[in-house]
Amino acid sequence: SKNEISEIIKDEEGQTIKIRIKAAPEKGKANKELIKFLSKEFSIPKQNIEIISGKTSQLKLLKITWD
Repeated sequence: SKNEISEIIKDEEGQTIKIRIKAAPEKGKANKELIKFLSKEFSIPKQNIEIISGKTSQLKLLKITWD
């Protein structure tokens, strides 16, 4: 199993991206892995990605800033 974008859904509320992360959801490991993955995928610094809500949930709201 690997980290990957599995689906992108566009609706009236915006864009939902389904991402599979291989790290276990314990002690923030999966959240760190998610940020690392998105940083590489979009070629942006990790500090530009913030989890706004859902730190302990499968559904997360992220704030991503591009310089």
